[in-house]
Amino acid sequence: MKKKLFSVAALAMAFAMAVTGCSSSEGETTTGEETTDGETAEDDNVLTVAMECGYAPYNWTQPTDANGAVQIKDSPDYAYGYDVMMAKHIAEELGMELEIVKLDWDSLVPAVQSGTVDCVIAGQSITAERQEMVDFTEPYYYATIVTLTKNDSPYASATSVADLAGATCTSQQNTIWYDICLPQIPDANILPAQESAPAMLVALDSGRCDIVVTDQPTGLAATVAYPDFELLDFTGTEGEFEVSDEEINIGISLQKGNTELCDKINSVLSTMTAEDFEEMMNEAIAVQPLSE
Repeated sequence: MKKKLFSVAALAMAFAMAVTGCSSSEGETTTGEETTDGETAEDDNVLTVAMECGYAPYNWTQPTDANGAVQIKDSPDYAYGYDVMMAKHIAEELGMELEIVKLDWDSLVPAVQSGTVDCVIAGQSITAERQEMVDFTEPYYYATIVTLTKNDSPYASATSVADLAGATCTSQQNTIWYDICLPQIPDANILPAQESAPAMLVALDSGRCDIVVTDQPTGLAATVAYPDFELLDFTGTEGEFEVSDEEINIGISLQKGNTELCDKINSVLSTMTAEDFEEMMNEAIAVQPLSE
């Protein structure tokens, strides 16, 4: 049974920080991965972080540096959101400069593997499949699984996964929402995966599907942007989605074997509490562009 979690709005969510492995597949330790300039992170003292910059409330793109947003590399635009806030905090604690690189979702893992970026902070679940390709820090957020539907939908009163039977549904590609959760819905009509979280929400808003499955921060942010969306959370009931703790733990990914940077980031995360995470996420939700 997965860990029982409270809502994002509750600042006193109780959980213990679980530590995931940062070891190399060969048991070696690297002293710094190469950046695009051929220097290591330790050499240039810049923490290069990749994210989509289009996945509110974790990260998004905006035209100004309002609220402390960070300019995106090679772009006039700025990135902000929970992931940027976390990246800023980590870089500050490590005494490093922060550089944000904007990439599409499917390019994030390859960028870490190649050493093009130092790490990815982008709302990635710590799945076994990803752990075969990259290393992860300990979790920097824990996210429950929720369902979104229209408030006038016949599924708006659902209280379990079973109540979603027969729904036309979709979610973002290469996520546990699409790969693991949607197949659990009885007789579901599963549409092709959407390339991004915003595309997933547009599919629901336009009526192309009855429901989408996502995580709680994304769902809460969506209900602000789309007032006619209804958020359904079956967590803690017998009718919840079956997912493991690893699948709902959100971590920072690094190149295999970069234990030095992994340990440094973990040293920062270990000083943060559940309340710190929730306070930061609530702030991100409050200032996301469509909340204003």
